[in-house]
Amino acid sequence: MNVPETFFSVEEELFLFFASCLCGAFIGAYYDIFRAFRLLVPHKGVFVIIEDLIFLDSYAIFLSAFANVAARGELRFYYIIGNVIGAALYFFTIGTFVIRTLGKLLCAVKKIAGIIFTPIKSLYALLYRKAAAKFVGCSKIFVKSYKKLKILLQRKPVMLYNKMESKMRRNVKKVGKKKTGGKKICKAENKKAEV
Repeated sequence: MNVPETFFSVEEELFLFFASCLCGAFIGAYYDIFRAFRLLVPHKGVFVIIEDLIFLDSYAIFLSAFANVAARGELRFYYIIGNVIGAALYFFTIGTFVIRTLGKLLCAVKKIAGIIFTPIKSLYALLYRKAAAKFVGCSKIFVKSYKKLKILLQRKPVMLYNKMESKMRRNVKKVGKKKTGGKKICKAENKKAEV
């Protein structure tokens, strides 16, 4: 009866460690995709966190796949150490060169785009100045007419029977309270004052 091996020999463990170091270099190259995207489209905060979470999720999937394919489903801590060592070696050697080259390439593309779009910018600025002058003139006319219309619309209707100085109320005797010197005095008090 054949019993399957339940442990790795030293040679197999060394092979798995070096394979995890090599895979770590590919993981570093994969992270360079995110770094390049951050160079192309500068952003901060929540989007960087989302990108890092995507990277960590994909690394977790890779680590479980590596353990299933290469190590008979056994996950060992030295796989992670090998991945970190390989990613660090890539990051400090080839990765810095790749990102530096990509940064210079992006600066060159921005300069070329600036040279190409300079005439378009000047044409846009000229059209903007002409259109802004016309718009400001038209807007002043519109604002003046709106203010006049607003004045007309704000007049509140005055009811005739509420207005004490109207022509119809001049002949009518004032009934009720009479204002004298800022105090309200009733008609009865008025008669007492007269007597």
